[in-house]
Amino acid sequence: MLLSRLPARSVLLRSASLSLPRKPNNANQHRLIFSFLRKNKKPIAPTEAVPILTEDNLFHPFSGSPFPPVRARGEAIQQLAPCPVCAGEHTHVHAHTQARPRAVKFECPDCGWPTHCSEEHWKEDPEHQKYCQRLREANEDEHDLRSGRRLREFELPGPQGYEEAISFANWDVFWYTRGFNSMDTERSRRHASKLLTYPITIGSALHQYSNLTLNNQRLTPEGSRSLAALRSTLHVEPGAPETEEAAIGKPQVRVFILGARAESSLPPHVWEQLTMLFPSTHFHLFFIGPQVSLPKPPKNEIEVTTKKSEYLPNVYEPPTPAPISRFKRTRDSLQRYGVPSYTVPYTPQLTITGMQANYADVHAQFQHTLDPYSDVFFMFSPGFGFPSPESVDENGQPLVQIASPTEWGPVLPMLLASKCSIFVTGFSPTDVERDIRSLSSAPQVSGEFEWVITPGPNSFGSEKWEIADFDPRVMVKTNWGIWAIRGKSRDVQERSSVFRLFG
Repeated sequence: MLLSRLPARSVLLRSASLSLPRKPNNANQHRLIFSFLRKNKKPIAPTEAVPILTEDNLFHPFSGSPFPPVRARGEAIQQLAPCPVCAGEHTHVHAHTQARPRAVKFECPDCGWPTHCSEEHWKEDPEHQKYCQRLREANEDEHDLRSGRRLREFELPGPQGYEEAISFANWDVFWYTRGFNSMDTERSRRHASKLLTYPITIGSALHQYSNLTLNNQRLTPEGSRSLAALRSTLHVEPGAPETEEAAIGKPQVRVFILGARAESSLPPHVWEQLTMLFPSTHFHLFFIGPQVSLPKPPKNEIEVTTKKSEYLPNVYEPPTPAPISRFKRTRDSLQRYGVPSYTVPYTPQLTITGMQANYADVHAQFQHTLDPYSDVFFMFSPGFGFPSPESVDENGQPLVQIASPTEWGPVLPMLLASKCSIFVTGFSPTDVERDIRSLSSAPQVSGEFEWVITPGPNSFGSEKWEIADFDPRVMVKTNWGIWAIRGKSRDVQERSSVFRLFG
């Protein structure tokens, strides 16, 4: 009678406990004769390293930072950035005086960045307060990454259960439904969003539960048809479980990331998060661009890792990232692609290939196999509308990069001819608008494309401010906006029998 009043789960637990063999009351019967010589080995709990900097001690001027890379960045800024007050004064000086603004030397006591040539000009500049708080935030973020604390926001979750749905509404909901550690601070959010913005931007745009839909007018009817073809390969049939076994017999999905720089230096386990959004798909990522990061040479790997790394300034033309680590299955692909390249079969669901070359030089190897059902292109902040440093028009004026024959000029017509979707991101509203305006003046591009995703903010852009070393007032957020196009489709229409008589 007493058991009948308990919940069903309690009944099962109690019945299970009653069926287990009971431990003898006399424990001395099982005591070994030499047990007094045996040491009790207690498990030692792993102790976390003591952080170099605590949370309340993250702010340091660049020149007084305890970390050499931060001090090196401060020195680079002092060589590149002009004083904003001097620059404003020299705009009224005659050109024949050849006056130039002095470089920044004085570090703002509120943000710690070198911002002015002297304390007097720092006091005279009323505009500095508009961006001082962001600079201080970036200062503390840089020191926090090197503080030595356990970065729980970088502990990435494993595979997703096939019965667990993922939401792509925003970063918060995604982290929750994906099983990430709790992002307790805004700083943790900035760190995690910067690390994951590249793979999750791709995943959120291609997934069937993407937040870019017809309802919010981000997805166009033409784009819906284009993505439906791609999603038929990315996902299983309705009602079937998304498991690794379902990938058998499906074609490989190739993601071409053109003009790759920083994204090519991300560790492969970060890109593995993309495959966990599509458990039944085998991805092959292609990083293609003249600044793709290649693996370290196998013989000189020890020398490269022990060599003191120098700080690479964040200038207008970003440098090539440092060489990436070699993995056990990393192999050279020079013989296959004819350019400096490598291939890593990282997991059964992920293969990574890097090619240090312009896409126009390797397009011939892919043009006959490109398929809108299994191939897609991504360009992260390509700078279509920026002036070309190499090409000029007949008047001697620099061409925009989308029209330059040595940059994006020959690439866009090739991609449009494939009819595959082309996704593009920008680091600010101005950058997105500049790139879109350049489409109207690009030869063989204007009038040859249709929209897949309308321009707008990207819910999975980085939330961390990126500060330019050539001018600390220039601040952007990686992958702020996103849009997509594809080559214009021309449907074949059959002529009626009446007009056929007069043909």
